[in-house]
Amino acid sequence: MKLRTFHLLIVAFAVSITVAQESKEESYKIGYQDTLEITVFRHPELTQLVNISPDGTIKLFRIDTPIRAVCKTERELAAEITEKYKTYLKNPFVNVRVVEQRSQYFAVIGAVERPGLFYINRRVRLLELLSFAGGPDTEKAGTKLIVARAGSTATCDGKAQETRENYTLYQFNVRDVLQAKENIWMEPGDIVSVLDADVVYVYGNVRKPGAIKLNRALTLRQAIASAEGFAPASNKDKIRLIRQKPGQAEWEEQVFSLKDIDNGKVTDPLLQPNDIIAVSEDKTQSILNGIGKSLTGGLANLPIFVK
Repeated sequence: MKLRTFHLLIVAFAVSITVAQESKEESYKIGYQDTLEITVFRHPELTQLVNISPDGTIKLFRIDTPIRAVCKTERELAAEITEKYKTYLKNPFVNVRVVEQRSQYFAVIGAVERPGLFYINRRVRLLELLSFAGGPDTEKAGTKLIVARAGSTATCDGKAQETRENYTLYQFNVRDVLQAKENIWMEPGDIVSVLDADVVYVYGNVRKPGAIKLNRALTLRQAIASAEGFAPASNKDKIRLIRQKPGQAEWEEQVFSLKDIDNGKVTDPLLQPNDIIAVSEDKTQSILNGIGKSLTGGLANLPIFVK
């Protein structure tokens, strides 16, 4: 009786493993930058590593036409390749394995314990992704983090992968994320930047554009001074303060004249973390794209983690 019970437990355990493996296999769809290992049993000459081409297809030995691979599971692609090889082989058995998942990366940079690129084949929320990076560095992290979202317009309708040109920036309080008050679903290609200090950005026609740390209360006038003043031919009567609406992806603008501030007609506005001072005619989206692209500069040197 005991032996039979033990045998049933072993069978149940094996079934549970098989179900878990099948569930994992079915959950991941092959992406545009993935690398696949194609194994044809008893035919080692047909076994090969292949990279997904820009149009989403792969080319295999002894198969004349490219095979579309993206948006299929490993099992689905293996079944299709098996059908193709039946023209040449008797009862072929094909296995497909994704050896490099490079179509669904997430990046965590800045003041975290383990910055890097994370390749994850399932949905993940912001807090969990942050935990993979070890969480904020308590000695360096400021109070804010930014999620820069560009992602991909890759589809399953035969179109090649394209990267969206426009970035959407989301900003959150680090404390709210750690307490799961703000915990959005992440999308492949998202970049999470935990700032090492609260900053404002001065953009456009100033002598030293870029981020300025908010080590103290800072006004618009003081921020321009910290950027070493105006560059020649700047329009000092149309300085834009761009600020994200609380809890939203949209940004709103206010326009200030330096002359009005100097004459006391308008109060020199006190800046908030992640405010943007634009001393230019550039559209808001162009400015956001510039900030988003600046976050991608060091991604190539980040360590890679697979979850």
